[in-house]
Amino acid sequence: MSKDQIKIDCISDLHGFMPDLEGGDLLIVAGDLTERDTGNDWMSVCIWMMNQKYKKIIVVAGNHDNSLMWNKTCVVIDEDHDTKIQYLCDSGTEFEGLKIWGTPWTKSFKGMNPKCKAFTLDTEEDLDEKWKLIPSDIDILITHEPPQGILDQVRYYESCIHVGSKSLRNHVIGRIKPKLHVFGHIHEFGGRMVDLTIIKFVNASIMDEVYDPVHNPVRVIL
Repeated sequence: MSKDQIKIDCISDLHGFMPDLEGGDLLIVAGDLTERDTGNDWMSVCIWMMNQKYKKIIVVAGNHDNSLMWNKTCVVIDEDHDTKIQYLCDSGTEFEGLKIWGTPWTKSFKGMNPKCKAFTLDTEEDLDEKWKLIPSDIDILITHEPPQGILDQVRYYESCIHVGSKSLRNHVIGRIKPKLHVFGHIHEFGGRMVDLTIIKFVNASIMDEVYDPVHNPVRVIL
């Protein structure tokens, strides 16, 4: 590996589980960090992140992260300054020359737990307005929602159905074309990467569909 290449580890959907990580250059956390979304939970996960051996840690919220939407004062994450842990919410940053954008939005669905509806929108049209905010010159895109048709299947009886965002897929493949797109939210296909040469897609969920932390972090070299 060239000395100029960057080691990136991707995780998501921790739900309170704090995995052993190898360390590297950049750690990406794509939402749903805590088990109960309490102040103590957030303090624990932030202390854990600060102790990880990475130059930079970038966090995006998920639909379980109500504290990041409603009460940021209880969260030890800084979205305004260049600290080791940086929180992105429809905003961007740079690391080692890579342009990075983070956005937390997902689409709500019938029967969704009302306690787990942070950053959720009702329609694909609503989501599209958020995706339009993403600049076209991004190297790394971090979302909680997956793009439709890419590591977004949920099991439904004897088959799998795709539940990701169609408009997100259109923006990512048609307009943005990042080197890396990291997401989570759909536990069934966590811990996997699809490399389409132009774009690497990573579902970084640690948990499976029954909330067992069986998926490994995904390492990407850029």
